[in-house]
Amino acid sequence: ITLYKMNAPKAKKINKILEIHGDKRVDGYFWMNERENPEVTDYLNAENAYCDFMMKDTEGFQQLLFDEMKARYKEDDQSLPYFFNKYWYIVRFEKGKEYPIFSRKFQTLDHEEEILLDVNILAEGESFLEVGSVAVSPDNKLISFSTDNVGRRIYTLSFKNLETGELFPERILNTTGKAVWANDNKHVFYIRKDESLRAYQIYRHELGTDSENDVLVFHEKDETFDVNLFKTKSLEYIFIASSSSVSDEMRFIPANDVTAEWTVVQPRTEDLEYSVEHYEDEFYIITNADDATNFKIVKTKVANPGIEHWEDLIPHRKETLLEGFEIFKDYFVLEERTDGLLQIKIIENQTGDSHYLEFSDPTYTAYIGLNLEFDTTKLRFGYTSLTKPNSTIEYDMNEKTSRVLKQHEVLGGKFFTENYISERVWAPSRDGKNSIPISLVYHKDTVKSAETPLLLYGYGSYGHTVDASFSNVRLSILDRGFIYAIAHIRGGEYLGREWYENGKMLQKKNTFFDFIDVAKFLISENYTSQKHLYAMGGSAGGLLVGAVMNEEPALFNGIIAQVPFVDVVTTMLDETIPLTTGEFDEWGNPKKKKYYDYMKSYSPYDNVHATDYPNILITTGLHDSQVQYWEPAKWTAKLRELKTDDNLLLFKTDMSAGHGGASGRFESLKEDALEYAFILKLENKIDGK
Repeated sequence: ITLYKMNAPKAKKINKILEIHGDKRVDGYFWMNERENPEVTDYLNAENAYCDFMMKDTEGFQQLLFDEMKARYKEDDQSLPYFFNKYWYIVRFEKGKEYPIFSRKFQTLDHEEEILLDVNILAEGESFLEVGSVAVSPDNKLISFSTDNVGRRIYTLSFKNLETGELFPERILNTTGKAVWANDNKHVFYIRKDESLRAYQIYRHELGTDSENDVLVFHEKDETFDVNLFKTKSLEYIFIASSSSVSDEMRFIPANDVTAEWTVVQPRTEDLEYSVEHYEDEFYIITNADDATNFKIVKTKVANPGIEHWEDLIPHRKETLLEGFEIFKDYFVLEERTDGLLQIKIIENQTGDSHYLEFSDPTYTAYIGLNLEFDTTKLRFGYTSLTKPNSTIEYDMNEKTSRVLKQHEVLGGKFFTENYISERVWAPSRDGKNSIPISLVYHKDTVKSAETPLLLYGYGSYGHTVDASFSNVRLSILDRGFIYAIAHIRGGEYLGREWYENGKMLQKKNTFFDFIDVAKFLISENYTSQKHLYAMGGSAGGLLVGAVMNEEPALFNGIIAQVPFVDVVTTMLDETIPLTTGEFDEWGNPKKKKYYDYMKSYSPYDNVHATDYPNILITTGLHDSQVQYWEPAKWTAKLRELKTDDNLLLFKTDMSAGHGGASGRFESLKEDALEYAFILKLENKIDGK
């Protein structure tokens, strides 16, 4: 039987009235949050079948895209070795295998390899497997490692004796995956999650004992805070960090004394952010204290860590955002951002003399890499741009010379950096006060015109900045005539902390308006036209494209919304859902009317209306712990109900994955192939050319 047509799934409606502040919302698809309900599974499967049917003409093309993407990767690749505590550590991949192998070599790279963990063996028989961390004990004889075989980022902690290869009998469930070893090689500290998956408790475990006897050392009771753990670069202190979106509180013990009392650096204060590193008898702290909006660096004695003892080391600068720092015996290295571009500044401790590393691309990413030693003149840093694959570079701060230690290889013989052009342009915003930066890349043979397809990517939340970096995968659309653009919109920190502050809470709509203004600018400058313009965003970027689509439904020909956060009001009212309570400082708390009203005015799900929408592809993972599967499911059903066009609306659920998509090195390329096939189909470019 040949199927010529398949009707789109029609979800049943059960109207549920949601009332607060005297306002009633009617949600016909609220029932979809019943994860165990077979009707929910049936609906997701029906949407998957419909997506497959409507994309059937691209099946061969998707395979071609997948094959060409995969062919660019070196299958037997390995990480750059780094030296730590007598060993060189390497993570490598073997040809034909999906998962990494963690290994090390004693003293020299010529020494025989010792395999710490082969994840391919762990993944046998699993549809999903992710390793959260691998941590080696100070005496080099043991490791802790964590695994998640569902995709909800809930990890099980295990331990292995490296001398015998045996696993310890205990397994610690429901952790964040991170473990920090004490210096006695007997105790580890780890983090547990509550029912809403908030990291909230720190435990101490003694190796070889039942985890039921583990000691609770810290319980974060404030639901707007979560906790993290780390060991200082000096290996002398273990820190617990309690953080909300706008406040931090750090406490520490000596790594040599697991039963010591925890000392608080500075008690939590609203809007005071800080993080700590240690060298000799001092703590170095990056903070926004004293109205240092773009952050400054202070130092204080370990014995007197409170704010009243903080001395300015690197002062606050209005035009420069401080993003991080690295301490060496003779040098202090800063990671800064000015006018959106990342810079690395080297300061000589003795003289105070400083200089910047030089970068030539118009838009790029540069960052301090893994630097585990204090007493060295060598700095490892990373560099990438839209036209240059990622490189790890070693810079001699004394000699001021650099050498490339490793550059990501693009196989296949078809990629040459000089064939691609990148640029950075600025779009005027509607408020007349700001210009919005845009990073672009395209093949040198691509001519800008109203007929040129353009994919515009955006995020714009949490102060997270999407920098210009290289993508192997992206070559598949650049080589087919697409321009790719990143909109550096408010809500990120591209232009400093204020750029973020002006795109959150009651100013969130600036994020959406900036994206729209960027799109209209690119059309006005003849990079593309509405007929050939596409938008892509994931998670909070899915909220972005969903809100933009309601605001300007005719602006884009196609939208790709990956794991989209679209049911903002309902999710933010439900404190049992992961992330909700910790995000009141990002979106506002809708239990307060002014935030409820504002949130409701832009929430993509609440604002779906009867109109012609663009072609849409929506993706999610059934086990997503960040954005629950039912948000995109409900959104799809409501769009199907109300939209007045005949454009494509496709919804694909990975039934075995979470927020990060499929596990395994190459499985996720199938998702990329589907997304690219979707927009290339809309451009009539699925003939393999």
